[in-house]
Amino acid sequence: MSTTKNNTKNKRTKINKPAKPAENNFRKLKILVTVVNRNKTEFYMDFLHAYEVNFQTSVLAQGTAKSDTLYMLGLEDSDKSVIFSVIREDCAVEALHGLEDKFHTLKNGKGIAFTIPMSSVIGVAIYRFLSNHTN
Repeated sequence: MSTTKNNTKNKRTKINKPAKPAENNFRKLKILVTVVNRNKTEFYMDFLHAYEVNFQTSVLAQGTAKSDTLYMLGLEDSDKSVIFSVIREDCAVEALHGLEDKFHTLKNGKGIAFTIPMSSVIGVAIYRFLSNHTN
């Protein structure tokens, strides 16, 4: 009986230490949507890779303006691509500025780019891949 009392007493006197705060390496992700001329798709996908983009996909698209309007504006080519890229929030602003620069300086390099915040990702391995997190 004295052994039982001792074990009970030891359990009561144990003090739980507060857990150490984990390092916050969490980086929010965004979806970067870029609409460009179809013949510039590979160029822009390679360009965005420099901003630590690990996942990209593109889909074919068609402009919506009428051919008469396109001709008057000098935009005969209405074949477009929409590039969807997953990018870290801390790299997104710099990537948008880089894209804006390319839109203004490349011949036929016009386009549109914007971001959409991602609210969640399922799976640690997927998150690490998408955020280019190596630890």
